[in-house]
Amino acid sequence: MLTIRTLQQQDLPALIQIEREAHAAAHWKESLYETLLASEATPLRITLVAEDDGQPVGFIVGKAVGAEWEIENVVVRASSQRQGIGGQLLSRFLEEARNRGARQVLLEVRSRNATAKSLYAKCGFSVVGGRMDYYHDPSDDALLYKLDLA
Repeated sequence: MLTIRTLQQQDLPALIQIEREAHAAAHWKESLYETLLASEATPLRITLVAEDDGQPVGFIVGKAVGAEWEIENVVVRASSQRQGIGGQLLSRFLEEARNRGARQVLLEVRSRNATAKSLYAKCGFSVVGGRMDYYHDPSDDALLYKLDLA
């Protein structure tokens, strides 16, 4: 059974492994994952984990900049994709951001990531810009998406 919950210390190794296996994910240093649990980051960040039968299968991380929120990373384990997990993570994130006063949510996505682009469009996001050669390994442009919550 799938549950969406907040990040816990014991989740970090699994999250790092999930991220490393996903070529389209934002690849972070391990030290950045440690900061997600820092108490000073908690009011400004939301990190949610999708857990299936006790095992993390995906996660979403976002941060606040005033009333504007940015989704920094969304990853679902390859073997768990196409089951609605990304949509559930995104819906819960938007609910939590709204409860914390978010007026809009922004994110960047690889221009070639059709699965993510479909998810964001289905959730009401719209393309508002782009960034050439934003991603590396592999090289790709970024599309900037925005969702107004107000």
